[in-house]
Amino acid sequence: MFKKLAPIVIAALAISSLCVTPISGETLPEKEVRFIEKVKAGIAQLGTGPKARIEVKLRDKRTLKGYVSEISEDYFAVTDTTGAITKVSYPQVQKVKGHKLSDNTKRAIIVGAALGFLIFVLVLAGGS
Repeated sequence: MFKKLAPIVIAALAISSLCVTPISGETLPEKEVRFIEKVKAGIAQLGTGPKARIEVKLRDKRTLKGYVSEISEDYFAVTDTTGAITKVSYPQVQKVKGHKLSDNTKRAIIVGAALGFLIFVLVLAGGS
């Protein structure tokens, strides 16, 4: 009985797997277009120059670190510490981290570090 039932079950499973529809109403190309637009906006907001530090993970698993040296409609360029320029088209991007601190943020970090050092010195001086 199992020998007769097994092919029917396998055929039913194969047919049901072909009839699966995605839960989301959004297709993959639509999601990819939205992601590319988000990456473009983030790169544009970061700007260009040595202060526009960036880390980009590409779909081919490579990672680029440096700064954004050029922004175009179709690509952006990343310059690393050696001065090598790599042009990256937006669809190649898997993940982006941008690092651009404002001048006020830098001042706050410096003031905080100076205060921390001062407290550390006072604690050491008071303990002796």
